[in-house]
Amino acid sequence: MFLAILLPVFLLAQKTDKKLDAKLREAISGFNGDIGVYVKSLRTGKIVAINADTIFPTASIVKVPILLGIMDRINKGELQYDSAFTYKDSLLYAGSDILGSFKSNEKIALKKIIMLMLTTSDNTASLWLQSIAGTGTRINQILDSMGMKDTRVNSRTTGRENNRTQYGWGQTTPKEMGAIFEKIYNKEIFSPITCERMMRCLGRNYWDENEAISMIPPTIEVFSKNGCVNASRSEAMIVNAPNNPYVFCIFTKNNKDQQWNNNNEAWSMARKISKLLWEYYEPEYK
Repeated sequence: MFLAILLPVFLLAQKTDKKLDAKLREAISGFNGDIGVYVKSLRTGKIVAINADTIFPTASIVKVPILLGIMDRINKGELQYDSAFTYKDSLLYAGSDILGSFKSNEKIALKKIIMLMLTTSDNTASLWLQSIAGTGTRINQILDSMGMKDTRVNSRTTGRENNRTQYGWGQTTPKEMGAIFEKIYNKEIFSPITCERMMRCLGRNYWDENEAISMIPPTIEVFSKNGCVNASRSEAMIVNAPNNPYVFCIFTKNNKDQQWNNNNEAWSMARKISKLLWEYYEPEYK
């Protein structure tokens, strides 16, 4: 009985990369806000989990669950990836989005709406796709079926009003979002061909200046999504490193520094950790 109780703790300890854990804890010390980090080597399976089960706002990272909702319908034959949709002015979400500049009744392919959602993080496109996917309710059912208990769409989703007040458009944990990316990478969601399509969609991030992705050499494939609001800057990715591919999720909330420039503390922290991880996993890369 005693050994049965200790075994799960022992296995967890065996999976933790203690050297990297110490480096990351030192790196994030003194951060003026709440921070969670989840890292996993996809070669060794070893992890670092710091506040990785804490719930954080997704901001635009909610667009990954929305992608799952759309791809579920495509996989079932209910939608076609290159089918045409008609944009209406009523779909506009005020801001500087590309789709919002379209004329009412203009046609656009579903695959272009997906590209705008993930590549440029277009909110008008994203909210439209959330509706096309079957609303946040249907997307949350998919997440639940995948074993994700904390990752949810909140905005425009019946029964999620209190969660929206607390977390905004969506919520997740670093560990759960890392698990979603890993499942896509391992081709374990819906079908292998669907996962391949999702990886292609996630490999075209326009936002690569302030974020962690900027620390990865441009010759390396990265599947990523970032999300930002005033007091929360977060990023989730898989770095397809040649010798040691890895998952990296960094989430923040209640940030004291809310400036929108390269010096923002959370963005600086993300870049710092990203550089540390790249040099840790690929020390001999040239």
